[in-house]
Amino acid sequence: MAEMVFFCTSCGHESGKWLGQCPGCGEWNSFAQQPSAPKKKKKGTSGSPRRGARAMPVTEAAAAPAARLATGIEGLDRVLGGGLVPGSLLLLAGEPGIGKSTLLLQVAASLAKTEGPVVYVTGEESAEQVALRARRIDGLTPNLLLLPETSCDAVLAQIEDMQPSLVVVDSVQTAVLDDVDAVAGSVSQVRQVASRFQHLAKSRGIPVVLVGHVTKDGMIAGPKLLEHLVDVVMSLEGEPGHDLRALRAGKNRFGTVAELALYSMTGSGLEPVKNASAWLLEDRQTGASGSAVAVALEGTVPLLVEVQALVSTSSLGTPRRVAQGLDSSRLALLLAVLERHTGVAFGDRDVFVNLVGGLSLREPALDLAVAAALLSSAADRPLAGDLAIFGEIGLLGEVRAVSRAAERVREAAALGFGRVALPARDAKTGLALPTTAITTVADLPKLLQSPD
Repeated sequence: MAEMVFFCTSCGHESGKWLGQCPGCGEWNSFAQQPSAPKKKKKGTSGSPRRGARAMPVTEAAAAPAARLATGIEGLDRVLGGGLVPGSLLLLAGEPGIGKSTLLLQVAASLAKTEGPVVYVTGEESAEQVALRARRIDGLTPNLLLLPETSCDAVLAQIEDMQPSLVVVDSVQTAVLDDVDAVAGSVSQVRQVASRFQHLAKSRGIPVVLVGHVTKDGMIAGPKLLEHLVDVVMSLEGEPGHDLRALRAGKNRFGTVAELALYSMTGSGLEPVKNASAWLLEDRQTGASGSAVAVALEGTVPLLVEVQALVSTSSLGTPRRVAQGLDSSRLALLLAVLERHTGVAFGDRDVFVNLVGGLSLREPALDLAVAAALLSSAADRPLAGDLAIFGEIGLLGEVRAVSRAAERVREAAALGFGRVALPARDAKTGLALPTTAITTVADLPKLLQSPD
């Protein structure tokens, strides 16, 4: 009889007994019972150790690095660090309906046309449903092989006689192994299924992409081991009601995790946003108080985004602090610094801050633009319409330099901005635009235009 264990349905933490609160994620009443994964019997005796792989010099292992596979999807190759690495295991996570299946079907169709057969394993939809989506994105090609199957053993058996250029499993939560006594999507099943596909990727040199679900808190569903097992963890994000989708890597063994790719959801699939800054500023209203344009940097791409702030008198005992697209704790810090060093009181006011376009950023250089937008709304005085702003703010009110200031200024100039407010240490000669040096947050009120 299989031993029973308890696992957290939010984060996958396992325990030998039921717990009211999960020690891994802090969730209450999230433990469920299931059989533990069967242990494999050891072969041989303890006196004769198993011979494994041969030890080799690192120079020999690096002698012939495998060429990456270009996906043909603009932005995705940059997020991956140059393309798909043969033998890699990738995890793409995102909320239902965000576009994960659409993006991967576009990748599969592109590689099927250029690199050879691609196996697309669909456990949530029928082959006919996937084919309809493929027709919509112009992905009908005989080298794109659809496999509507949830049995992991059956999938591996079919791939055994093939050498596909890519395997996509949509999704890992629907795949099951017959020898694991647990339901699909449980911790044991997800862990064992991912291990089987990892062995397929490493032993055959085939890149494998797993689609993963997310919990209600936005965390990747399943055990944390799933994230440790894969080589790359990517997330596709977006706000309800917005067409913008942001693809970023949370883990990448083959490249950086700082890159960001932006897509627009259309009737023919996900279309890369050619000029993200112009797209985000398309509906911007100049001359309005509470609006500032920040120059952020996501990976290698400078990005101009509008920061909107609304400061209004509160009728509540505890004023509201709402941040969309920004870290709420960072907003609280900036409000405290502004109160201390500019004398503007926010303690009795509601404060709302939003990054336009449904984008979420964690760039320190946004600080200065957020602070300028807050002061503009509080004073009801707009900033200049041709002004772009970037800089990090410290707890003492000082404005600190940020990386690659010259590239940020060039991007602002390319979009028609006339001048830039930036940290004093970054205000060097030879920049593409006239600059206004900001040393402390006390200098920010001088950016506000005089009332008419």
